[in-house]
Amino acid sequence: MKVPVSTVDPFMAIADPNRREILRLLSYESCAINDLVANFEISRPAVSKHIKMLESAGYIRISDVGRERYCVLSQDGFLALQQWIDYFDSFWKSKHKKLELLLKKRMEERD
Repeated sequence: MKVPVSTVDPFMAIADPNRREILRLLSYESCAINDLVANFEISRPAVSKHIKMLESAGYIRISDVGRERYCVLSQDGFLALQQWIDYFDSFWKSKHKKLELLLKKRMEERD
């Protein structure tokens, strides 16, 4: 599955605990930006900067509903992370399989 190109490193986007908390909150339901701000002890402009970074990295989309701006999770940023994790998951599975074969061979040589 091809992941859209982002201007922001997906790991950099989730490096900040406030951004991870925004993602966690949005995992329950979409949220107006003002409602998100109420969950933090930082200024609205600071929360807005975090939201902008998450949007740039593809983790969220923002849509206008009336006079409110709503944030909703987007799969794009998560797909980029999943591809990176899958690569190393395959790497380690391969290493474990090689080790398993080596150990099996040595056990057979002992017998």
